[in-house]
Amino acid sequence: MHKDCEYIMLSEQKIQEIVSEMAKKISEDYKGKNLLLVGLLKGSVMFMSDLMKEISIDCAIDFICVSSYGAGTESSGRVNVVKDISQPLDGKDVLIVEDIIDSGNTLNFITKYFEAKNAASVKICTMLSKPSRRVVDIPVDYVGQEVPDEFVIGYGLDYAEKYRNLPYIGVLKPSVYS
Repeated sequence: MHKDCEYIMLSEQKIQEIVSEMAKKISEDYKGKNLLLVGLLKGSVMFMSDLMKEISIDCAIDFICVSSYGAGTESSGRVNVVKDISQPLDGKDVLIVEDIIDSGNTLNFITKYFEAKNAASVKICTMLSKPSRRVVDIPVDYVGQEVPDEFVIGYGLDYAEKYRNLPYIGVLKPSVYS
């Protein structure tokens, strides 16, 4: 375990079990559809990589990069598109792949943004959800795990661009960001 980690919330093995189950459900739900996975950079990279390996139907991928955190531990509420998707969404069934849903502001913005680009459907898949922090009530179609209001790192999740490479999801010691 990393020295800045208070404890491990989800082990590497538990993460893989969650991802495998989610991929089975997604494969069933999107059978015969035009599935496009859109990962939110940078946090979703590890999750999306593992998820798409487990999906048993044809799918395409793309990425979008938005920012609402900066170097802080809480969302600013303002969402900025840093890197847009690289293909038209007309007629595609978009599944947004996210590492964690906190306030819901970012996903609310992106869902409306993709709907305005004429996607056939837009749904959300997240590894982690913090319902206690939700400010915007958005439907989340696939949730790996609900987590308490703690600052989590690893498996793509960062604090100030550190810890993304940890193979597990842990809780960051408050002394690191206080």
